[in-house]
Amino acid sequence: MALGFLTSELSRWDALAAAPGGGPELLALPFFSDERPLRGAAGLADWRMCGRLSRLLSSGRVAGEFGETTLLPGAKLPFPRLLLFGLGESTRFDEPRFTEAARALRKVVGQLGASRWALPLPGRSTGVVRARRALELWMAAGDGGGEVTLIDAPAGQKEMSEGMVRGPQRTGR
Repeated sequence: MALGFLTSELSRWDALAAAPGGGPELLALPFFSDERPLRGAAGLADWRMCGRLSRLLSSGRVAGEFGETTLLPGAKLPFPRLLLFGLGESTRFDEPRFTEAARALRKVVGQLGASRWALPLPGRSTGVVRARRALELWMAAGDGGGEVTLIDAPAGQKEMSEGMVRGPQRTGR
């Protein structure tokens, strides 16, 4: 699996899509069922789509229950397809749930046939899982294949990049 990084800035998303070879064909947006307004990349996508995601949530058509998936056209976004992925309640989210979400997300993306996709790692928008640990869990969850672009703040990207160079983080439990 090839990994790249991207910040949550619309100008960066647009530039990636305009690059030679194009950008990711799918934007996966994990979000919590009790997260309103949407945060991070999901909030930015909602803003660019003039509140379409918020309307889906407020109408009850999308709830954010764990494992719930909704595929939408990426209207007004530089990604042809948009995948909403429910993470359930934020208070129930922990490392085992992260791993479960990572595996489920990879499975859905594989079924969709996307070989180039972007996403913020589950739980990162709220800081539930630190950047380096999130990357370790993501990598340990299995090979999703293809090119994956991780969306995170510059500080999170730096932490992940350093983790890739230094190896797994040891926890003192």
